[in-house]
Amino acid sequence: MDLTTAPSSTAPTTGSTAPLKVAVIVASNREGRFAPVISGWFLSHTADHPDIETDVIDVAELGLPVALTFRPDADARARLAAVASRLAAADAFVVVTPEYNHSYPAPLKNLIDWHRDEWQAKPVAFVSYGGVSGGLRAVEHLRQVFAELHTVGIRETVSFHNAGALFDDEGRHQDPADCDAAAKVLLDQLVWWGHALREAKAVRPYGA
Repeated sequence: MDLTTAPSSTAPTTGSTAPLKVAVIVASNREGRFAPVISGWFLSHTADHPDIETDVIDVAELGLPVALTFRPDADARARLAAVASRLAAADAFVVVTPEYNHSYPAPLKNLIDWHRDEWQAKPVAFVSYGGVSGGLRAVEHLRQVFAELHTVGIRETVSFHNAGALFDDEGRHQDPADCDAAAKVLLDQLVWWGHALREAKAVRPYGA
């Protein structure tokens, strides 16, 4: 055996090196919502990221039942199962949320409350938008909710204050230097925690 031979670059991808599966949750279903602009901006930062694969989960498209019940009908069970499998497959989450009346949207809480194990022992990061507060009050409330679900909250956020005035008609941020830098820090932390938690769970399942 030639010990000077370089390792093959075609070695199979392992669980520790595979890209993170990141569920990007779009939290608004409001008529005329600004969410597509903000989520589009964020996804432009993940599109070419070598460590991330994204799955966009838009609450406006889920049609989840609003009454929590132990006996959902067949249609509700199918809708719940479809989104549950996507949440379970995710290694990490990014929630893109506005602020409504000092907090976050009801459809997001509904999505959260229908699931439990799918969230556990995974990192969650937040991209928020709104008026003067930039959606940060919604994020602070969400941190408490997700902590109850045994997630790891990412310290850094991206927030857009008076968001409607920041983007042009094509959805491009008009002065992107600061928010681009914030997005990089958020993604760096998300990737670190995502890999760390995925590797830890491969050794010892969470809760065992």
